[in-house]
Amino acid sequence: MPFSKLILKPGKERSLDRFHPWIFTGAILKKEGKINDGDMVEILDYQQNYKATAFFQSENTICAKIFSFNGGKGDYHFWKERVTQAYALRQQMGFTGNSENNVYRLINAEGDGFPGLIVDIYNKVAVIQFHSLGFYKIKENLVKALQEVLGNDLTAVYNKSKSTLNCEEELPEGWLLGKVKMPVPIIENGVNFLVDIIEGQKTGFFIDQHENRKLLGRFSENAKVLNLFGYTGGFSCYAIKNGASLIHTVDVSASAIAMTEENIKLNAKENSVHQGFARDTFEFLDNTDEMYDIIVVDPPAFAKHQRYIDNALKGYRNVNQKALKHLKPGGLLFTFSCSQAVSAMDFRTAIFSAVALEKRDAQIVYQSGHSADHPVSIFHPEGEYLKGLVLRVL
Repeated sequence: MPFSKLILKPGKERSLDRFHPWIFTGAILKKEGKINDGDMVEILDYQQNYKATAFFQSENTICAKIFSFNGGKGDYHFWKERVTQAYALRQQMGFTGNSENNVYRLINAEGDGFPGLIVDIYNKVAVIQFHSLGFYKIKENLVKALQEVLGNDLTAVYNKSKSTLNCEEELPEGWLLGKVKMPVPIIENGVNFLVDIIEGQKTGFFIDQHENRKLLGRFSENAKVLNLFGYTGGFSCYAIKNGASLIHTVDVSASAIAMTEENIKLNAKENSVHQGFARDTFEFLDNTDEMYDIIVVDPPAFAKHQRYIDNALKGYRNVNQKALKHLKPGGLLFTFSCSQAVSAMDFRTAIFSAVALEKRDAQIVYQSGHSADHPVSIFHPEGEYLKGLVLRVL
């Protein structure tokens, strides 16, 4: 069956010549054929030359997300080959077949040629987030491809897309294959966790911090550690596993702190060095006199759109400035932004402002991002959302 067409306005094909995978609504001159949301379409330039194949979704500012620049059909065999390529990268990077690790991102949207699709693996359970109605429509093919490629390393698939699919009708979440009890036990770099993929944030766990948690573990022996916006205690568990003398985890969610306590127990014979606080981070910082050797500042995205950048940068400056008041001289500040709209330079400037306002001196000792299971297409720099700095503060 031939695809319907989207014809571009003159000059709007230039981003496609650079293999960027997005088409914005304003670039479309006209449509040819009946097109429903989630349909596969061919993109043609003003002279009617083929440029790409994409999923269409009218409700989005980005109305077409491209998955092929060379006439790919988007059938089962096409997607199975893409899943195979994604899995091969995780094998090459050491995420699979590893007794010390059974959690990783298998498909990272544009970074793996699946614009609008996330697949995370938690101990043989795949969690899918559809950010594109097109992928939702072919979910049976995707599950089949996952089964074919992962084989015995896949026992269940859960669709968690209620908050990510932008369409008029509410599409149900739930199990697409098998079913397992919550929470799911996982191991990351030899550290144990319980993950609730159904009720937890994102797909259940912040897998992108894999390497940054490992880095913190290297400096945790005998250290007093404060983990702000700690969620279910990812950084805290690495700290206790590596011999921290005191750990405080702060998160506004009482259920997240309760799960943190469970995760701490999985990694420590003695739990007396850890204390969780179900409190607002700013309130906690304003009402403690404790000083720490390491502080982690890992807030949720302060800016999901360009129009919120100024407020986001103020937020990063303010929370880091408050954190610095409780960091010992010579201590380490692990600070992050997961706001895609905030550039690495803008984030660095916000942290510079926080340090300057506190009249402290600081050295950048590490600059980081997401781990290797979150690859970024060289043609899609927007995929590089996580920015991290580790500062030694004097």
